[in-house]
Amino acid sequence: MKPFHFLRIASLLTLLHAALHTIGGVFGKVDPGPAALAVSAMIANQFLVFGLQRSYWDFYMGLGLAVTILLTAEAVAFWMLATLAKKDAMALRPILMVFFFGYLALAANSYFNFFFGPVVAEVMIAVCLGFAILKAEPIYLSQPIAAE
Repeated sequence: MKPFHFLRIASLLTLLHAALHTIGGVFGKVDPGPAALAVSAMIANQFLVFGLQRSYWDFYMGLGLAVTILLTAEAVAFWMLATLAKKDAMALRPILMVFFFGYLALAANSYFNFFFGPVVAEVMIAVCLGFAILKAEPIYLSQPIAAE
């Protein structure tokens, strides 16, 4: 497979990650008991932040939606980078390395602070990005030689 294919797969995995994060993480149902009590406390306790009344629930929802927005933007960026990779994947390597290490860091963060689902998604995205990096060739190797 070529870098193009790995980037398209990474794009689709990232979009799926965004959707599942939104459905389960941001708008997921809170279980009764301690979780519901914690959410109630987060909603009930408001405080002043830069002249605005906010709660920890506002921050929770806002940051959760921010992650959804960023994951969706990354999915679109990976799709666009895949198109560019058809012409010169080697030039994309520095950009892909930033995302590769970023997704490894996200996987570590998810492992220590969340649960196994996001870890699997983020490792799979990092693997696709890693293969896109490894499979990238200089332009002169990827284009056929014209007959003279």
